[in-house]
Amino acid sequence: MSASAAPATATMTAAQAAELAVIERSGFIESRHIGSAVVLDPDGAVYASVGTPEAPVLTRSCLKPVQAVAMMDAGVPLAGEAAVLATASHRSEAEHVRVVEAMLADAGLDETALQCPAVAPADPDFRYLTRAEGRQSSRVFFNCSGKHAAFLAACVRNGWDPAAYLAPDSPVQQAVAEAVEQYCGAPSDFLGTDGCGAPVHAMPLTRLARGIGQIAAGASEPARLLTEAVLEHPWAIDGHGRPNAVAIERLGVLAKFGAEGVMVMGTRDGWAVAVKCLDGSNRITSMVALELLAHAGAIDAEAALPVISDLAPQITGGIDEYGAPAVVGQVRAGSGLYDAMHGREQS
Repeated sequence: MSASAAPATATMTAAQAAELAVIERSGFIESRHIGSAVVLDPDGAVYASVGTPEAPVLTRSCLKPVQAVAMMDAGVPLAGEAAVLATASHRSEAEHVRVVEAMLADAGLDETALQCPAVAPADPDFRYLTRAEGRQSSRVFFNCSGKHAAFLAACVRNGWDPAAYLAPDSPVQQAVAEAVEQYCGAPSDFLGTDGCGAPVHAMPLTRLARGIGQIAAGASEPARLLTEAVLEHPWAIDGHGRPNAVAIERLGVLAKFGAEGVMVMGTRDGWAVAVKCLDGSNRITSMVALELLAHAGAIDAEAALPVISDLAPQITGGIDEYGAPAVVGQVRAGSGLYDAMHGREQS
């Protein structure tokens, strides 16, 4: 295999990235987040880009909407909260666990069939309850357990071996690979192992955004059903008051974060954005995605501004006159993000 034909094994370099956001404290720029981002219009054309969105990224949990639709295409009748849990990175609130356990029970299985790690609930209220009951950890508490339950349901429905559902050459993962090609427009550039043990796909942000735009616009019946379920049950995708749930509930977008600073959002009419923060931080990715969608006119800017403000990290120092943490700075668009938006306005 020639060097040019070798599979991609690295994401963008710092030199290929651009400044997405800066952290300003007391008028001093304290930190800079660099990375890449892209906005696609409903026709799949690049509307605006930052950095090098053609470089591959590991999609992490941002690909979950595609994985969930693949299971629906494989015959799993996901609907309502179960459909959302299939695409969720949940915090293991009590209701999350209830839905995942019901998904497993519907397939005639229990949590022992799951091959994701056993962890304690991330939600502190439910963690306190389960510890009081002597249940310290469980595989069903893992944030990807809904996706794994959907994988297992596909195995049971189609007579595939449930024990092999995470193998890249298993029918389940081949169905995911076919959905990646269908919705994202091409096969993955690279296949590795995600934190939950499932195969993780690498592709450029442009292709990832294309896939999310297709699903948000309801390009197929499973895609339509999934998006409608997410909009109806936003809490289920990560948790009550969590960033994805807030963006979904208040702006009507399909939003999904991934580990290591990846974020995607799509609108019902097919606009889509994908972001990768190169240092792996997720603290500015919601802000960047919403800023880009608002400047593209894909979402209402007036409605987006308070959401962006609420989701941006607070820069605090000391206390104010009421004894609450005092705000002493702000998170704002970096030079690369500003130039991308300003360039569109001038063109």
